[in-house]
Amino acid sequence: MFRRLSVIISLVIAVVTLSLTPALGHFGGLIPSDDIVAGDSPGNLRLEARFFHPMEGDLMQMDRPAVFGVLTRGKQVDLSDSLVERRIKGHSVWTADYQVKKPGDHIFFFEPVPYWEPAEGCFIVHYTKVVVGAFGLEDSWDSEVGLKTEIVPLTRPYGLWTGNVFTGIVKVKGRPVPYAEVEVEYLNADGVTPPADPYITQVVKADGNGVFTYAMPREGWWAFAALNEDDVKINRNGKEYPVEIGAVIWVRTRDMK
Repeated sequence: MFRRLSVIISLVIAVVTLSLTPALGHFGGLIPSDDIVAGDSPGNLRLEARFFHPMEGDLMQMDRPAVFGVLTRGKQVDLSDSLVERRIKGHSVWTADYQVKKPGDHIFFFEPVPYWEPAEGCFIVHYTKVVVGAFGLEDSWDSEVGLKTEIVPLTRPYGLWTGNVFTGIVKVKGRPVPYAEVEVEYLNADGVTPPADPYITQVVKADGNGVFTYAMPREGWWAFAALNEDDVKINRNGKEYPVEIGAVIWVRTRDMK
């Protein structure tokens, strides 16, 4: 009897502990080999798309993106055929090589296949983008791709020093989202150890016009994700589930040397 009671108590403690443990931030990742292409000759970029926890480094499975492309000079180009699958610790990430030939801002983006998250009882779709400046023609870094949800930068999203602020507008279906919550994470490539869970995912709220600002305290890649619930649901095994849509943008900072 006492043994059974002990087992029950242990199970209750485990469930309570699990419920009190904060979920790690999920982020769509789209990281180019550089955020600026300079010089007089074509620049070769390698882009990597993944679904993961940037600060913790944990990967989730990511199927081939439903959409992958680039917007430059007002024209969208489908780059889906350039995607190559890589397997890392049993999960798929996707790489693509792209040659930048013309000046101008290049906005790379992808729409993933919906990801089922049983712990949250919902599907997750993160519309993810990154801007690469090319050959000094800063012509369209604030252009909208036309994704269901996206962050439109008010700060040029490249050429940023550590300590600069990044400001953007959260939009869903082209309209600003008042008081949207924005999660921020650092791509932890150099072994930063957060002193407590709240340091893993930073959180800021937009104002009544959907505008938010965050100062980046460390050199490297930073992700901003504005999360909202879609107005459509997805059927899974005969039951309708909500869909979390995320607008994700990546920006890079560099230390002054």
